[in-house]
Amino acid sequence: MHETYRARDSGFALSAATQPAEGSRTRIRTFLLSAGCFRICAEKDGKNRLTMTHWRCAHWIWRQGRLLIPAALAVVFGWQGARSPVAAQAPTKVNRIDGATYIWIPPGTFRMGCSAGDSECFDNEKPAHTVTLSKGFWIARTPVTQAEYIKVMGSNPSTYRGPQLPVEEVTWDNARAYCERVRMRLPSEAEWEYVARGGAAGARYGATEDIAWYNANAASATHSVAQKQPNAFGVYDMLGNVREWVADWYGPYTAADVIDPQGPQIGRFRVGRGGSWHDSAQIARASSRGNNGGGCGPACHGFRCAAN
Repeated sequence: MHETYRARDSGFALSAATQPAEGSRTRIRTFLLSAGCFRICAEKDGKNRLTMTHWRCAHWIWRQGRLLIPAALAVVFGWQGARSPVAAQAPTKVNRIDGATYIWIPPGTFRMGCSAGDSECFDNEKPAHTVTLSKGFWIARTPVTQAEYIKVMGSNPSTYRGPQLPVEEVTWDNARAYCERVRMRLPSEAEWEYVARGGAAGARYGATEDIAWYNANAASATHSVAQKQPNAFGVYDMLGNVREWVADWYGPYTAADVIDPQGPQIGRFRVGRGGSWHDSAQIARASSRGNNGGGCGPACHGFRCAAN
């Protein structure tokens, strides 16, 4: 039987794991505190009441407890508070050539294509199928900015000018050339969608207004990168602002499960993903896909690089 005995005039309680027999005298040997073990000189009388034979000793321990308990709680919760953001934050690295920050994306499996319950899907997003990415990879935290593009390529094809605006009006060939110059590559279409979902199974990883610049809020122009909310990977602007080139040729989906898909071997068009300032909210979805033969074409396209 577990019973708590209160020390007279001490203000704290001690616990005994077992109840002693009537008339017995049991000495409590030690009391463990974070600073060490301290002996309590206390005895229980025949009525199972704790009597303090060394009151000053007990009172001293009580006073230390009042100080140590809040301090211990502060250490515990302070450590947890500092630990959580670090545990949730993905590893990053900076590319020394263009200065862009890259985020590590772990391997995983997801459903690619039209999201369950999404009524806005186009036919080219179907059928949904299971994709496994067997290896992790790096991807840029934001689309390539004009400052980065000028630094690497020495020119700026963009209509809307600003160092932190995403570069746009980029051809697929120039996007690939940029990534090669910074010793990276374009992401595959599967990698892009995996990152765009950020672990979410729905059409978007948040409310459209909160995560994307599109035709209802962009005022017919691009906007500085990383102004909207990132997804769970810590990646910005996957939806809206500028469409993004990926490495794959454009082609239809099949229902078969695939591992590390790279798209068709040959094709006529390259794939653009994510929607832009020019597009409606229907295009700003993780599964939406297009090619350079439709919509606003290369005029709306930017890109981001990836690496193994």
